[in-house]
Amino acid sequence: MNYLFDTHTLLWSVGDTTKLSENVKQLYLNSNNNIFFSIVSIWELAIKIRLQKLNLNVPLQNFVDEHILGNNIQILDLKLNHLFKLEKLPLHHRDPFDRIIISQAFVENLPIVGIDKTFDNYQIKRIW
Repeated sequence: MNYLFDTHTLLWSVGDTTKLSENVKQLYLNSNNNIFFSIVSIWELAIKIRLQKLNLNVPLQNFVDEHILGNNIQILDLKLNHLFKLEKLPLHHRDPFDRIIISQAFVENLPIVGIDKTFDNYQIKRIW
């Protein structure tokens, strides 16, 4: 099955797994699953690092190489149709990064793996 990890889900998956639900831990460890991580989440990480709101202890490129690409997590690029869907999304969620991830989930028909219950206001599947 295919899944789109929210930013915090990936960070917790490679860092503090005690924050993950048992369901998410099993999903992450199942080699039959395809995990996707949005390029937008990498953009979010870069901004948070620059603002000193996040410290990965390694450069972002090393983090991506080791924890994303090294774990066979696929990077979901941002496409025009994701932005066209974004234009029509209700404003339940104000975070621009999350809104794009929600849009990508719609277009790509991917369930989002994340703890944010605000995602439930959209007609997408959220797993936690």
